[in-house]
Amino acid sequence: MTQQTRLERDSLGVVELPIHVLYGAQTQRAIDNFPITMRPIHKELIKALGMIKLASANANLQAGLLDQRRHHFIALAAQDVIDGKLNQWFITDAIQGGAGTSVNMNANEVIANQAAFYAKRPMGVYDYIHPNDHINFGQSTNDVYPSAGRLASLFLYKQCLSELQLLQISLLKKAEEFENVLKMGRTHLQDAIPIQLGQEFKAFATAFSRDIKRIKFAFSDLRSINMGATAIGTGLNADESYKRVIVKELSKISGIPLTSAKDLVDSTRNVDAFVWASSALKTLAVNLSKMCNDLRLMASGPKTGFAEINLPERQPGSSIMPGKVNPVIAEVANQVCFNVFGNDLSILKAAEAGQLELNVFEPIIFYKLFDSIDTLTHAMHTLRVNAIDGITVNADRCNELVENSIGSITAVAPHIGYANASKIARQALVEKRKLRDVLIESNLISEKELDIILSAKQLTRPGISGKKLLMRKQKEKELVENHENHSK
Repeated sequence: MTQQTRLERDSLGVVELPIHVLYGAQTQRAIDNFPITMRPIHKELIKALGMIKLASANANLQAGLLDQRRHHFIALAAQDVIDGKLNQWFITDAIQGGAGTSVNMNANEVIANQAAFYAKRPMGVYDYIHPNDHINFGQSTNDVYPSAGRLASLFLYKQCLSELQLLQISLLKKAEEFENVLKMGRTHLQDAIPIQLGQEFKAFATAFSRDIKRIKFAFSDLRSINMGATAIGTGLNADESYKRVIVKELSKISGIPLTSAKDLVDSTRNVDAFVWASSALKTLAVNLSKMCNDLRLMASGPKTGFAEINLPERQPGSSIMPGKVNPVIAEVANQVCFNVFGNDLSILKAAEAGQLELNVFEPIIFYKLFDSIDTLTHAMHTLRVNAIDGITVNADRCNELVENSIGSITAVAPHIGYANASKIARQALVEKRKLRDVLIESNLISEKELDIILSAKQLTRPGISGKKLLMRKQKEKELVENHENHSK
């Protein structure tokens, strides 16, 4: 059966479309021209476009540039877009040429045809409500598309930030749970000095507190939009009455306190705010990946690695090695972070490649930024739920590694001198004996003093430095000697 079609005309000629579709000629050309990712634009970008078109219709109504009846139909159609009811008709590819013109026209055509439906008029005729003359009135792709990208980023980042805060809370709970678990700290992947496992988990959380601040600060810059700038920031074809209220209307509809850019020419040509936002996400990914590396090392084994902690067993780890279980949740989070690093580089290059009055590469900037936000959000969720919350500690193993390490000699060195400490550490290592036993045997320090110096509290939260303790001991010794001499 032959599919019914309708004909539409644009500035390049006639385009044949399926008769039932809500999009029009320019959207169809984009479908033919840009089969790139085979993925449509993000649903939050669609919602943002609906909000901008509704806000513009409201502003044009207030300015006396759109009659009440047309506004009514356009508002109904734009609200359908906001509510996600028309997502199936937004089918231009996420990466495209034209600086987002196809996306903007896709929105204009869909809303015009949906408005025609409410007005009981035929689709694709545009004699009553026109995509350009009514839906896009007072606008340009060059202020609509970047403003929509900023708005969509702000919608998405809230969930990302929420997941980051929940992850931080989980880490703080683990820090408290593991507060008294003593383990070996390591530098250069070699034994260093003891540390509490809880201190390590608290450090993870502390790093994320900085990420929370950075992300909030960077994304707040995206609240400045260039609506009213039209093509290149000069505001051509945008009525002054419209420009005075458009940002206020969009703030009211979106629920986000937006501001108008102080310099609309700058805001239209430069996209550094997206570079900054991406950079904040990249920095989060650095800290997240570093933590996953540490978790995988601490959980390595279970028989031949560190085996200090246990990550929850989520799935069999091998098709050939029975019983093997891998740290798959940490691994997938690592991979998400690698992807974010790549996205950030694409955003950086696209921002730098802009020319003159417009950056035409915003489609890939939005595609990569949205991908970073989404994947980080999902990665942090699965990391928290399927890994962090279920971590347990092998306290005996941690204690064993501390006991068999020579790292604790650092705490003893101020009391017996660096040279003596080095000699004893080397002896313990060569003879494969416990450091404590060699120290007691040396008669350089008493067992009672050693108990104090090597206690978990003194090793990981020393109230006074070893050097000061040594000086105090020396002073006490001198006082005793002076007293004895005076008695004689």
